[in-house]
Amino acid sequence: MNRHVNAIAGRLSLRPPQRQSLEILDRVTEIVPPKKGTDLVSALEVIHREFPTVTDFERDFPSLCFALATGVGKTRLMGAFISYLHLAHGINHFFVLAPNLTIYIKLMTDFTPNTPKYVFTGIAEFATEPPTIITGDNYESGVAARLTSLPGFGQEVHINIFNISKINSEVRGGKAPRIKRLSEYIGQSYFDYLASLED
Repeated sequence: MNRHVNAIAGRLSLRPPQRQSLEILDRVTEIVPPKKGTDLVSALEVIHREFPTVTDFERDFPSLCFALATGVGKTRLMGAFISYLHLAHGINHFFVLAPNLTIYIKLMTDFTPNTPKYVFTGIAEFATEPPTIITGDNYESGVAARLTSLPGFGQEVHINIFNISKINSEVRGGKAPRIKRLSEYIGQSYFDYLASLED
């Protein structure tokens, strides 16, 4: 088992279902390393051999769903997954999609340092340099693209938190959502910027 799993599980005091989910993610990333351009058919075949319940990714990239009971701590598990993927695989860019405004606000709070339910409490690497949180409210400023292009920056973690309800409401009237429109700050749409990242 990956040393990061033990460290993260201990630091975040993960409950047994959370730890088991992190162990599954560790195994999946061991047999199918997380990288762009993964052959979906062969990845699904390899994962399905060990995890028969995985029958389809339902996306154009490897996608997994972890079913946990209400109150087990899915947001903390999300923090554990982000910590693991960053520490074990060097992934620095994450996209979290909230299903509604209430959860969107909760996620922004839980990913903010010095809040009661901060998801990275105990993760030393994030104590000195907490992840930059980019939201549906501040992404148009180009903060993520500016930080990535500066020398010495670009290895820091960026967590993009967006609200699907807001994105969907912007498409009414046949317009593209704002995230897919050209941004003067970065010279392309934020959607295209995210898609162009290596991780």
